[in-house]
Amino acid sequence: MSQGVRERRHGACEGASVRPGYDIAPWQLRWTGLAVDQLHRTESTFALANGHLGMRGSLDEGEPVGLPGTYLNGFYEEHALPYAEAGYGYPEAGQTVVNVTDGKVIRLLVEDEPLDMRYGQAHAHQRTLDFRSGLLTRETDWESPTGRRVRVRTRRLVSFTQRAVAAIRYEVEPVDGTVQLVVQSDLLANEPIESSTRDPRVAAALKSPLVGEFHSAEDHRAVLVHRTRESGLRMAAAMDHEIEVGDGLRTEIRAEADLARLTAAVDVAAGQTLVVTKFLGYGWSAQRSAPALRAQVEAALAGARQTSWAGLLAEQRAFLDDFWDVADVEIDGDDALQQAVRLALFHILQAGARGESRAIPGKGLTGPGYDGHAFWDTETFVLPVLTYTVPDAARDALGWRHSTLPKACERARVLGKRGAAFPWRSINGAECSAYWPAGTAAFHVSADIADATARYFAATGDAEFDRTQGTELLVETARLWASLGHHDPHDGFRIDGVTGPDEYTAVVDNNVYTNLMAQKNLTEAAAACERNPEVARRLAVTDEETASWLTAARETHVPYDDMLRVHPQSEGFTQHEEWDFANTPAEHYPLLLNYPYFDLYRKQVVKQADLVLALHLRGDAFTFADKVRDFAYYEARTVRDSSLSAATQAVIAAECGHLDLAYDYLVEAAMTDLHDLHDNVRNGLHMASLAGAWQAVVAGFGGMRDHGGELTFAPRLPPALHRVAFRMCFRGSRLQVVIEPGQATYRLVSGDPRTVSHHGEPLVIGPDAPVTRPVPPAPEHPTPTPPPGRAPRRHAKPV
Repeated sequence: MSQGVRERRHGACEGASVRPGYDIAPWQLRWTGLAVDQLHRTESTFALANGHLGMRGSLDEGEPVGLPGTYLNGFYEEHALPYAEAGYGYPEAGQTVVNVTDGKVIRLLVEDEPLDMRYGQAHAHQRTLDFRSGLLTRETDWESPTGRRVRVRTRRLVSFTQRAVAAIRYEVEPVDGTVQLVVQSDLLANEPIESSTRDPRVAAALKSPLVGEFHSAEDHRAVLVHRTRESGLRMAAAMDHEIEVGDGLRTEIRAEADLARLTAAVDVAAGQTLVVTKFLGYGWSAQRSAPALRAQVEAALAGARQTSWAGLLAEQRAFLDDFWDVADVEIDGDDALQQAVRLALFHILQAGARGESRAIPGKGLTGPGYDGHAFWDTETFVLPVLTYTVPDAARDALGWRHSTLPKACERARVLGKRGAAFPWRSINGAECSAYWPAGTAAFHVSADIADATARYFAATGDAEFDRTQGTELLVETARLWASLGHHDPHDGFRIDGVTGPDEYTAVVDNNVYTNLMAQKNLTEAAAACERNPEVARRLAVTDEETASWLTAARETHVPYDDMLRVHPQSEGFTQHEEWDFANTPAEHYPLLLNYPYFDLYRKQVVKQADLVLALHLRGDAFTFADKVRDFAYYEARTVRDSSLSAATQAVIAAECGHLDLAYDYLVEAAMTDLHDLHDNVRNGLHMASLAGAWQAVVAGFGGMRDHGGELTFAPRLPPALHRVAFRMCFRGSRLQVVIEPGQATYRLVSGDPRTVSHHGEPLVIGPDAPVTRPVPPAPEHPTPTPPPGRAPRRHAKPV
C-alpha cells in the first residue's frame, strides 16, 4: 500500500468540513480537534500498554476525562459474589481490576491559568498514536482566557523493553512573549472514578481500594507504596524527572499517602522551551514487602534514566520494527481497513508482549471492562495471532495457565471430576463467574487452552515448553473430559450438560464445538505422553489411561440432522422453535437485555458463532459440503450480540466462497472499537475482536489452517480489495503471503525453507525466489442471509 496515501477521516465525506474525529492514515491513529463527549472512546483507543503495565489515553492534565485508568496486570481487589440462593460449587469471591496510582498527570499553569481544554481557545489540537514508534503524541496550540498563548507537545510511551517503565516528554513553548510557567507532576492514588457496576459490593471494593503504606519524596523523585484492603496485594509507583530550561527554575516536591507532587516554576521567553521528562516505574507483588517493592521501582527508574529518553525511544522503535517485520498486514483498496487492522495488531501486541507470568484480559490493559478478567477469548482468538507473530508472548500466556493448574484441579475436584476445570473468567486463576449456565458449565474453556497449547507446540517445536508445561496442561484437561463424558451404547462418547460458545443456548447435551475440541484435546494429550514418557510417568499416566483417551476420541458423538442435512449446534437444537426475527425491533438488540434467558435458551437464536467456530477450528472434521450447508443454516440464526462472532463468520464465509460477505464481516470485526459498534468502548477495547481482524485476513482471505500441525493456505481475494499481504512465523522461519487477483505469491523473509500447501498443492518456500501460484475461482453458492436487520455493519470505503 502506498505510504503516501492521502489522509481521510472516518465517517467523513469528500469536501466535508473538518470536525473532531479519527483521521485515516496507514501507520497512525490521529484524532484532530477536541470532543469532550468522545474522550471515553479515545482514552481506550489511545491506551498504551506492554502486557504488564497499561495506561489509558487520557489527557496529560488529567481533566477533562472520560474514565481515568492505570492498570497492573494481575493486580486486583476481592469482593463477595452475590447469590439470591446459594448452591454447592458456586464460587464465593469475585475479583476486580484496580485503577492503580496514576503517574500520567502533568498539569500546566500559564500565568496562574491552568491549561484546561474546556476553557480559553485551542487554535490547534491533535493526538496521534504511532504504530511504528509506539508513542502517543499530543500537539496543542492553546490560548488562555487572559490571552497568553503556548504550544504544548507531549510524547508518552510504555516501554516494551523495560516492562516496569513508562515515560513522558512534556514540552511547552510560549508563543508571544515571556510567561511564567508552572508544571505540577503527580503520582495520584485512589483518584475518583465513576463506577458503572450494578453490584454494590464491587462499587464498595473499588471506592478508595488502596491503603497507603509508605511515601517519600526527595529532589525530583517520589515513591508511593499501597496495598489493597481485601486481596492483600501490594504495589508501588515511583517517578523521577529531568528538567531542561534556562535560569530561574524553582522546584519543590512533597508526598503524602495518596499524592506525590513535583512543582516546577520558571519564566520562559518566546522561542524558548521548557522540557520536562518524567520517568515512571511500577511494580506489584502478593508477597514482597513495602521496602522490597520500593527498591524494585527505584531500580526501574534508575535503569530508565540510565537508558535516557532517547534510548527508550530507540529501544521502542527497534522492538516495533522487529514486530512489524514478522506481523505486518497490508491491505490495498481500503485505507480505513488498513489502518484498523494495524491498530488491532498494535493493541494485541500491547496486551501480551510483556505479560510474562500473567493472563491476557479480555480488554487487555485498556480499561476496566469485564472487571479485568481473562476468558477463553485469549486462547481461541488472541493466542493464534501471538503464536504466529510473537510466539514468546504466546508461551508466556500459556505459562500463566500452567501456573494456575492447582486451582483448576481443585475446581474439578469440587465439581466431582478429575483433571483441570479452568475458570470461565478470572484474574488469578480462581473461578469468578456467579452465573453457572454461562460460566462453569462452559467447560469448553479447558479444551480451548489445550488447543492453544497444541498449536503453540506445532508452530514452534518448543520441546522445553512441551516437557515442562505443555504436556501437563494437555494431560489434566484430557482427564477432565474423560471424567465429564461417558460412553453410551447408542451414541458412543457423550458430553452432556455443558454450554458451548453460544451464550443464548445453555446447559445442553453434545454441543458439537465442545465435543470436537474435547476430541482433539484427548488425542493431543496421548501424543504428548508418547513424546514425553518421563513426564507421563511423573503425572502417573498409564498406558491404559491413554488408550481410554483415544477410545473416547474415536467414539466422540457428533450429532447430525439427517432431514435438514446440517449439524445441530447441540443435540436437539434444530428441533427448537425458531426465533421471530421479523418481529424483533432493532432497539431490542442485544437480546439478552430485552428478553428472558428462558426464552432465548429454548429457541433457535445464536448470540455468537458456535457451530461455525467448530467449522474453523475443527474444519478437519467436516466435509466442504457440510461447511457450506452448516454455514448457511447458522448464518440465518446468528445475531452477533457478541463482538466475538464477526471474525469467525468472516473466516468461514471466505472458505465457502462468499467473499463479499467475508469482507463485510472483516470490516465489522476491525471497526468494532474504532466505531464503537457495541457502545461500550469506554470500558476498554475488545481484544478478541481485534485479534479476530487478523484471523479474518489470514485464516479468511489467506485460507490459513494448521490442522494436524501442518501449515496450509487457500488464498482468495475479495472483489473489494486490490491486494492483501500478510506475514507470519512458523518454526522460526518468517514468511510472507501476497494475494492478488488470480494469483498468490509465497516468500521466505528469513529462516529455513518451509513446506506448505496452496489449495492442496504442496510447495516449498525457499530462499531462492518467491513462489507464485494461480488461485482457483471461488466456489459458487447462494449467499446466505443473516436475520433481518442483523447484516454486517458495512462502512463507506474512502475513494
